[in-house]
Amino acid sequence: MKAIYLNNNEPTVRRVYAERQRERLSALAQIDQNRVYGAEDLRDGGLEDVEAAFSTWGMPRLSVEEIEKYLPGLKEIYYAAGSVQDFARPFLERGVRVFSAWQANAVPVVRYTVAQVLLAVKGYFRVQPACRYSRQAAHELFDNYPGSYEIRVGLLGCGAIGRRVAQLLVGMDMEVLVFDPFLSEEQAAALGVRKADMAEIFATCQVVSNHLANLPATVGIIKREHLLSMLPYSTFINTGRGPQLDERDLFDMLVQDSTRTALLDVMTEEGKSVANPLNQLENCLITPHIAGSSGREVRRMADYMLDTFERVRAGQPSDYEVTMKMLKSMA
Repeated sequence: MKAIYLNNNEPTVRRVYAERQRERLSALAQIDQNRVYGAEDLRDGGLEDVEAAFSTWGMPRLSVEEIEKYLPGLKEIYYAAGSVQDFARPFLERGVRVFSAWQANAVPVVRYTVAQVLLAVKGYFRVQPACRYSRQAAHELFDNYPGSYEIRVGLLGCGAIGRRVAQLLVGMDMEVLVFDPFLSEEQAAALGVRKADMAEIFATCQVVSNHLANLPATVGIIKREHLLSMLPYSTFINTGRGPQLDERDLFDMLVQDSTRTALLDVMTEEGKSVANPLNQLENCLITPHIAGSSGREVRRMADYMLDTFERVRAGQPSDYEVTMKMLKSMA
C-alpha cells in the first residue's frame, strides 16, 4: 500500500514519527520518508495511487472537492494526535476512514490529572509556598486538608480522559461523582462512579476536575453559582477548555474564599494568561497547556496509529476509528 505523510508542519511530523516509528512504517507501507506533503504540495499531483495518509498536529483542512481531486484513491487517515474536529468531516463525507490517537493523548492527561488530585487533597499547592515563610503555619494549614482516603471527587465529562481518571481514583478508595449526559447509569455502575448534576458536584466535592469535550454546547456550561458553591479548601482543576466557564466568575470564587484553589492548564485566551487577573492570585496556579503529550510522549501517539494500521491491514477492528456520529460528542 502506498502512503504519505500529510501535514503542513514537517518538524512536527519528524518529532511525532521519530526514527523508530519511521523505520516501522517503512516496513509496513510504501512511503517516502524524505517528504511531508502540505496542502500546497498536493497541487503538484501524482498522488492518485495513495491509499493511506499519516499525520499529526498540523493536518491540512481539505474540502471534499480537494480530496477528490488530489487524493482520489485515499482510503484511510491515521492521525497521531487528539481531536479531529478541525479536519475530519470532509474526509468522512468522502468515505475515507479516519483513525485518531486521542486515547494515546489521553494517557499523559490522565496521569497529570490524578497527580494533581492527589497533591491537592494533601494541600500541597498551598502548603508548599507557605512553608517558605513558616513551617509551623504551613503545618497548621495542612491540617485542613482531608488526604486521599474516602473523599469525594467530581469529574465533569467521562470520555477517554475522564473515564480513566475515574477508574484510577475509584481504585484509590475515593468516591467519584460524574457529570456526563452521554454516560448511562449502567456504564456508571460498571466504572464504580455515581452520576450527579453539576450543582451537587461543585457543592460537595473536595476536588472538581473538568474533562468536558470542547463543543459549542459546552461553552459556558460551568455557571457562576456552581463555582461559588465550592467547599472551603477545595480545588478546581481544568485541563479541558477555558471557554467552558466565565473566568470572572472563577476569579470571584477564588477571592470570595481564599482557601479554595484553582489549577488551570487551559484558559479562555491562553496567549494573554500573563495579563489575566487570575494570574495575580496566589490561590490560582496556571500552566501553559502542558497536560497533554509532550517530549517523548508524542511518540506514543504514532505507535498507536502504527498498531492500528497493522490491525486494519489484517482486517481486524480498531478502537480508534472516528465516525461522523462520534464527532457530535467527542472533543
